[in-house]
Amino acid sequence: MTKRDGFTSGFGVLAATLGSAVGLGNIWKFPYMTGANGGAGFLLIYLLATLLVGLPVMIAEITMGRSAKSNPITTLQRLAPRGQPWWLIGAFGVVAAFLIMAFYSEVVAWVFAYVPKAITGEILSSDPKVTGAAFGALISDPVQSLVWQWGVLLFISGILLLGVAKGIEAVTKRLMPLLFILLLILCGFSLTLDKAGEALKFLFQPDFSKLNGSVLLAAMGLAFFKLSVGMGTMMTYGSYFRDDQNVPVTAFRVMCADLFVSMLAGIAIFPAVFTFGFQPEAGPPLVFITIPAVFAQMPFGHLLMVLFFVLTSVAAIGAMLSLLEVPVAVINERFGVRRKTATLITLVLVALLGSTCALTNSTMAEFKLFGMNMFDLFDYLSSNILLPLGGITIAVFVGWVWGYPALQQALSNHQQLQNQHLSRILFVLLRFITPLLILTVMLHALNVF
Repeated sequence: MTKRDGFTSGFGVLAATLGSAVGLGNIWKFPYMTGANGGAGFLLIYLLATLLVGLPVMIAEITMGRSAKSNPITTLQRLAPRGQPWWLIGAFGVVAAFLIMAFYSEVVAWVFAYVPKAITGEILSSDPKVTGAAFGALISDPVQSLVWQWGVLLFISGILLLGVAKGIEAVTKRLMPLLFILLLILCGFSLTLDKAGEALKFLFQPDFSKLNGSVLLAAMGLAFFKLSVGMGTMMTYGSYFRDDQNVPVTAFRVMCADLFVSMLAGIAIFPAVFTFGFQPEAGPPLVFITIPAVFAQMPFGHLLMVLFFVLTSVAAIGAMLSLLEVPVAVINERFGVRRKTATLITLVLVALLGSTCALTNSTMAEFKLFGMNMFDLFDYLSSNILLPLGGITIAVFVGWVWGYPALQQALSNHQQLQNQHLSRILFVLLRFITPLLILTVMLHALNVF
């Protein structure tokens, strides 16, 4: 048998897994949600929800992948009792990865397109109408949308063609430190601005009057989606983990580092937003319209804007690598196709599917299914149905099918680690608490209550 590729160092494991968890949401969504929903109060709820919801599923996925040393579909086949269709969990994860890549690759394309725009100063204007017009011109141009999306996919596929150790690990080991360095530089400039204190209060001062049932559900949902679980990415990366890696410790470090990135992003962005009188809205308006207008009014604004969009591109690369790796691993191992061929097949399929999202603001603007354009439909199906369903079924499988003895053996590295109490706590969470909490988030997202 050909030796299976994998991560070669502890830092490589941490960097790749953190790269999967860190994404564009760290730059704008998480800081905004923290500030708008009670600051430190929301942060405490999020941390508790992460320990009860996101982290257990993440540890379970990684542990299962490492135990089976294979792609998500084969992993479930090897770990489940013979003849039971638990492999469908892996299949749903592959579908979710495709749907997410279809729309996420277009958002990342906008970010990459803004790097040269930032360098040339094309979007350096203090007038949001000017920056808004620049963003509108980009997303409404079908040629630009497709070229940038396909360019991004080619770039990510090129890294995957190098393999796991020489591609994913080598790139993320360099990108993650760069991400922290860029964030710290931006934070240093932002903290010198007039309303930095007001922005820090927005982010971190507890406001318990804002905490209610909806905020609690929002925190649980964010805790689940933030760690890239339920879509097969962590199971796939887990299959590349070394046998001596301490999975619970690694997962906890990823959770903490991911939170730290989000907090640094808030510190880097919101002092400038507050100082120059803008509203800290979430989403594309903040990243592509507000941020350029803010930087245009700052000392060294041109340089800082370039750094910001390079930073945002770096944050997107790790997540895209992990998403594309899921179908690549499945096609490679399930169908006996060479890795290079599997990568090219995945590239073509995602490009075709993603083009329907790239064109939603131009030639396919009027095309809708179930009242949604393709961008919104893929986002809805993956976020509200496939990912929560994947998280629930993984928790149920580990808690009720795989069982405690197998989980404890895997988590302890076959009794090399003394973590029986931790294994017992994790097993109880996965068996009883985590699936119920994820189900609650899912039903809320589907407007059942």
